[in-house]
Amino acid sequence: MAVEKKRAAPRAAASPEAPADDLPFEDAIERLETIVDELEGGALPLEESIARYEEGMKLSQHLSRALDEAERRIERLTEGAGGEPTTTPLEPEPRGGHPAELGPADAPGEGKLPF
Repeated sequence: MAVEKKRAAPRAAASPEAPADDLPFEDAIERLETIVDELEGGALPLEESIARYEEGMKLSQHLSRALDEAERRIERLTEGAGGEPTTTPLEPEPRGGHPAELGPADAPGEGKLPF
């Protein structure tokens, strides 16, 4: 007598009706990847493509907010004045600034990428 395995119920990410803000980060990424695949496939009618694009933009905004929040929560472990460990908020490293704010060694030059 064989025992059948039941498949796990699909996660919320597979449902186009699930609001973007209600999805966990990983599910939102998975749904966004599905949308990109569908749009790149080119088989969707125009109206469905537009609806998928709009859903993808909402997911993208949700993911950006989640990443921004995670970045704010990250702390750096440092050594205090007395040698005791302490935490300080992590300041993101600059990804390049305005050319006037860059020093001569940092200024983009010919053949160099500005980032």
